[in-house]
Amino acid sequence: MLKLYLTPGTCSQASHIALEEAGAVYEAESIDFSRQQQRSPDFMRINPKGRVPALVTNRGVITESPAILAHIGQNFPDTPIAVPEDPFEFARIQSFNAYLCSTVHVAHAHKRRGSRWADDPAVIEAMTLKVASNMSDCFELIETTMLSGPWVMGEAYSIADPYLFTFTSWLEGDGVDPRRFPKVYEHSQRMAERPAVKKVLSVAVG
Repeated sequence: MLKLYLTPGTCSQASHIALEEAGAVYEAESIDFSRQQQRSPDFMRINPKGRVPALVTNRGVITESPAILAHIGQNFPDTPIAVPEDPFEFARIQSFNAYLCSTVHVAHAHKRRGSRWADDPAVIEAMTLKVASNMSDCFELIETTMLSGPWVMGEAYSIADPYLFTFTSWLEGDGVDPRRFPKVYEHSQRMAERPAVKKVLSVAVG
């Protein structure tokens, strides 16, 4: 059975939604950042990076959201989360998810994780002050050049959708009004109505 290590509200939420969309049999275990559980010896044996998500499979552990999402999509072909067989279409999805992972997530992380890049409090504060404008720039690009609608890739739902939904949920906390980006905002509202999303969010709240 699959086991997903996650923390509610983080990027691991996307993998959690994907497992629900796939109808997978899995176990979810929450890692409490406030108690530094991500640095505990038990979890570090699972993921030496000390981060979520981590997906334990019968062949080993997979880390990094784009990889986990792709793995789920490839292993549940007859579900809403299935990845396309066409290599180019799959690459388009991976391109979008890679942008979220490598650029948008880093822009967001400067708010609470500035110590990853600097030790000087003044530098960390300067990075924090740039988060809103950097996230705005990222989502402007998504709004105008990447989000086809009604789903990220167009008419077909994909593993890119729960990933974007998760990042959109961070905007207000980063000082950005998501309504500035009508297509992105409508996407988040559409996602919120999906049963899999409702179930994951109810578990996070409960």
